[in-house]
Amino acid sequence: MVFALDATASREATWQTARRHHRELYNATADASGLAVQLCYYRGVHEFHASPWLTSGQELCDRMDRVACEGGPTQIARLLSHYLEIGTPATPVRALIFIGDAVEERPESLLGLAGQCRLKGQPIFTFQEGSDPAATRIFSEIARVSGGAYAALGGHSGETLQRLLAAVARYATGGRQALTQSGTESDRMLLSQLPK
Repeated sequence: MVFALDATASREATWQTARRHHRELYNATADASGLAVQLCYYRGVHEFHASPWLTSGQELCDRMDRVACEGGPTQIARLLSHYLEIGTPATPVRALIFIGDAVEERPESLLGLAGQCRLKGQPIFTFQEGSDPAATRIFSEIARVSGGAYAALGGHSGETLQRLLAAVARYATGGRQALTQSGTESDRMLLSQLPK
């Protein structure tokens, strides 16, 4: 699974919350045995980072704690291209979790990449901070076109996010069947957005 963050300057005000999200990801994936996570983020003008595959939640937390925001445009297309390149039949990547607040790229190119992700069976789960209507529209479309799901993060989103991240982790390790068997509210919400 890929866990990706927009680390541009627009998110600096909420970066402490974002730091908490990686703790929630760790808590959400701690019980998902065999799940490897790659931390990705973009910032600055052309800066894009992808960690090695991590199986230790503490290592994921340590790496996230070293990330700081830096001004620059969004690089969602670069992230989606990376996601498409790293999955192979021998080592499939079953989910991309993306947390961001803005889109500054052409929607057509992003949706084209999202469609390629769907063809490869690599859904995108988008989580939006803030309330930018353009980002809402594009993030939800990216999720829909890729076969993933979208959620807006509100003021009381910490616990909700943790439950949704846990649902995505269950999906990444066990597919729809794992979500159906779990029966939690967050799993049902995720299932309701996934294609049949």
